[in-house]
Amino acid sequence: MATNIFVNLPVRDLGKSIAFFTSLGYSFNRQFTDETATCMVVADNIFVMLLSEEKFRSFTPKPICDAHTSTEVLICLQVDSRAQVDALVGKALAAGGTLYKAAQDHGFMYGHGYQDLDGHMWEIIYMDGAGAPA
Repeated sequence: MATNIFVNLPVRDLGKSIAFFTSLGYSFNRQFTDETATCMVVADNIFVMLLSEEKFRSFTPKPICDAHTSTEVLICLQVDSRAQVDALVGKALAAGGTLYKAAQDHGFMYGHGYQDLDGHMWEIIYMDGAGAPA
């Protein structure tokens, strides 16, 4: 069984991406950081490798899609409250991110999201397990 997840994302400007995600409250593992890549710590077992496009190309024979015009992936993170959903999306917008859809309230689940500087889509959700349908 897998014990950790590493999501690898290409970025155009590593320094700007680090500044963006730092303003959202994320930290970085310096052991896995150089001028071409960084390891963003999302949680104890969730990591996002932000890789320069050149570095990312060394891992795949396929072209890198433009996440501003195509959906490559939707990264969904669960937080502990509706207020945390709104706060994180608000921080992303203040740091230069953009919205890709309106907040959605399904009663037991509330979600909103943003696009980062490279267009990668981040969905932030709160789920009340007690109110979820059977």
